[in-house]
Amino acid sequence: MLKTPIIIVNFKTYKESTGDNAIKLAEICNKTAKETKTSIAIAVQSTDIYKISKIVSIPVLSQHIDAIDFGKNTGFLLPESIKQAGAEATLLNHSEHRLDFELLKIFIERAKQAGLKTIVCAKDVEDAKKIAGLSPDFIAVEPPELIGGKISVSEAKPEVISDSVKAIKSINKKIKVLCGAGIHNKDDVKKAVKLGADGILVASGIVKAGNQEAALKDLVDGLI
Repeated sequence: MLKTPIIIVNFKTYKESTGDNAIKLAEICNKTAKETKTSIAIAVQSTDIYKISKIVSIPVLSQHIDAIDFGKNTGFLLPESIKQAGAEATLLNHSEHRLDFELLKIFIERAKQAGLKTIVCAKDVEDAKKIAGLSPDFIAVEPPELIGGKISVSEAKPEVISDSVKAIKSINKKIKVLCGAGIHNKDDVKKAVKLGADGILVASGIVKAGNQEAALKDLVDGLI
């Protein structure tokens, strides 16, 4: 279950989170969640979903799905296959895999049909408000210019978080709000939660850290 407050670690396709390295990082996330009694989920490459879901108890997410049905769709990601592989949810509309808004409606609906929760990324407040009308389970607000950088959104643009929370909740109070982009330490997390976020979406701050476990535990300190 995706319980909030939550930290979602996006493995992306970094060398440090691919194949055997993905398993190692997944085990670190699982261990940290158990030791700290906090909610941590991981978004892994589709090729790693099945094997990782068998060795961890925390939620495993897909980084993407395709809005297709059973049939002739070579090379696409069938939502039902992602679900059966062990994923509980999927990211959609990440800045590295942006979707046309009309297509996004279909993608969210297909995810729901397959029993997958949806974490939809938004680039700013207006984008978040528009996406809220589609009723995803989570909206992760990530200004693209801050992703992978050294300055967090909670430090550089705190109003993006607070204004997004207000805008989203005005449309649908059930949607959980995450923030991401440049999150590196517990202070970034504390600020985000104080501004109304239900958690964070993080990638390089954990995946590329010299000590992944220490970096994750530092973020957890800001959550609890």
